[in-house]
Amino acid sequence: MKQPVEKERPTRRWHGVLWTMVGVLFLLPVPATLLSAQFNWSAGDFVVWGAMLLGVGLAYEFLAGRADHAAYRWGVGLALAAAFLLIWVSLAVGLIGSEDNPANLMYAGVLGVGLLGAVAVRFRPQGMAWVMLIVALAQMVAGGLALVAGWGTEGANWPRDVVVGTVFFTALWLGAAVQFRRAAQG
Repeated sequence: MKQPVEKERPTRRWHGVLWTMVGVLFLLPVPATLLSAQFNWSAGDFVVWGAMLLGVGLAYEFLAGRADHAAYRWGVGLALAAAFLLIWVSLAVGLIGSEDNPANLMYAGVLGVGLLGAVAVRFRPQGMAWVMLIVALAQMVAGGLALVAGWGTEGANWPRDVVVGTVFFTALWLGAAVQFRRAAQG
């Protein structure tokens, strides 16, 4: 009698690709730091960069590794990419004025809404779709507050940075919501 072949989840096939990408991304700033005086990362910058990349890689493996639907994995990837980029931009240059502007801490609240919501819905696709919609709304509220209150006017590109950043991140959150909805409809 023929043994049934165990179905391999697509994320297992891509395990090596994921961690290779994380490694390459970690090393990307090295040549820039060595070759340019303007790109001057300290050891601490590399530690933060590495911790962020490791965190996203582990979170993706944990969440997407349990998914049977490609749309769910895409939703997880978009949501994690949005969170990663939002943290990175806020730490590096800030969306509202400079990275030192305390108004940028509103984006920690946006991420907090996403994390608490995801845990509350137990990472289920239908619930995650709603959570991503709420996170997109929180992103728009944060950007809107910055514009109305005039926070970040000291920035060279104000209000463009706030508007472009808000639109960009809202689009990522909405894209994740669409993917989670597709996964829920399965």
